[in-house]
Amino acid sequence: MRHCILAAGAMLVCAFTPPVSAADLSYPVTHEPMYQPALPDVWTGWYVGINGGGAWGNSRYEFGDGFTTGDFDVSGGLIGGTIGANWQIDGWVLGVEADIDWTDIDGSTLCPNLINTCKTANTWLGTARGRVGYAFGRFLPYVTGGIAFGNIKADIPGFGSSDGTEVGWTVGGGLEYAAFENWTAKIEYLYVDLGEFDCDAACSAIPTGTDDLRANVVRVGLNYKFGWPQAWRY
Repeated sequence: MRHCILAAGAMLVCAFTPPVSAADLSYPVTHEPMYQPALPDVWTGWYVGINGGGAWGNSRYEFGDGFTTGDFDVSGGLIGGTIGANWQIDGWVLGVEADIDWTDIDGSTLCPNLINTCKTANTWLGTARGRVGYAFGRFLPYVTGGIAFGNIKADIPGFGSSDGTEVGWTVGGGLEYAAFENWTAKIEYLYVDLGEFDCDAACSAIPTGTDDLRANVVRVGLNYKFGWPQAWRY
């Protein structure tokens, strides 16, 4: 009788015990996160360079008596130097850049009296800008914007000439390529608005007058990059 009771108890235990598979007897399986290599940092560092290109745009004289030349074309070339710094965070590249260029941008039209010539010239141009881009390996497309500064020279033969330094704004974009370990090349477009210049000295016969300058700038550049110490990066 006792053997029967023990057999019946064993059968009950087996009935209410979940089945054990071979997998349950193995060691627990852990999944390591997939390794994702960091994007190569080819952009972080200070750089200096040269740039050159051309510009075209328009200027306009406004006189206090309500007369104006309307917009007229200006164009010319430019060449100069660049300094800047980039900081790469994964694929994003944040930077600051400044440049100063010698320029030969000018244009002229008839003054409102249809006798004299109203001429506008720009002989130097600088910018100080921020840059934001996303690196695709060695290629860096970016947008940029900031302040622009340069001279506007108003010249009306027979009346006089005058020039002054004006501060305006600029916005644009470009594409830069890391050709070698320390060398990068770029092509860039900037729209520059230097605002209005009071040309009273040039317009001496007309006591109030302004001359403005707006230009599209396309230029190429070559930069040499200096890497930052590792401790500065993190």
